[in-house]
Amino acid sequence: MNSDPVNSGPANQGPANQGPADPGRAATPGDDGPQGGARRVPGSWASWRTAEPELATLLDPAGLELVKKAADAAARWHGEQLRPTGEPYTVHLFEALEVIAVGAGEHDPEVLAATLLHDVVEDTPATLTEVEAEFGPVVAEYVDWVTKPPAASKRDKRAGKVAYLRRLRDAPAPVVAIKLADRASNVATLHRMPADFQRRYHAETVTYLLPLAEGHPFFEPWYRAWSVTYRPV
Repeated sequence: MNSDPVNSGPANQGPANQGPADPGRAATPGDDGPQGGARRVPGSWASWRTAEPELATLLDPAGLELVKKAADAAARWHGEQLRPTGEPYTVHLFEALEVIAVGAGEHDPEVLAATLLHDVVEDTPATLTEVEAEFGPVVAEYVDWVTKPPAASKRDKRAGKVAYLRRLRDAPAPVVAIKLADRASNVATLHRMPADFQRRYHAETVTYLLPLAEGHPFFEPWYRAWSVTYRPV
């Protein structure tokens, strides 16, 4: 199962740090910079209905069909899973998709499909073999890269997660972009989490994710803006 409480488990009972601003979304490059257009990302896509009109302008029909197939498969495999905010888990997947497609300008349909499917092996009964059978070896490889290994204990889980995050330094560029889009969606709602989790997740993001963003024309300024505006409680 997904060891990231920002996106796994039952709905949270209420925000732990609800201030006047949304520190996870404020002042991102998408607000007024060229990388994300005139709007901030994530913020507009939460379902296929909200994503499809813009995706149709970015992809050819075959690419759009592949991404729609991935959206359907993600919905099928994640089922009724919720985020701690009480939203369907698929909202997180479409937020990540918006970040990578609109913000980072990634329009490779296999990368976008893998973004929607990035948690299915880790967090649902789906297997990598099933992903490959439906979407081919490239999508399956990307999903495999961003899947944390199972752990037998809490200690093993923490060690495994650190090893997994360090391993991403050697990942192909599309995989790094998928992970950065995934984490961008997560930190956008981080202020709603308990204070101790906020501190740990913030430190983890600064330690392992910000270095991955270095040099990227969209993700480096996005994460720089986030790190300046967000303060864990």
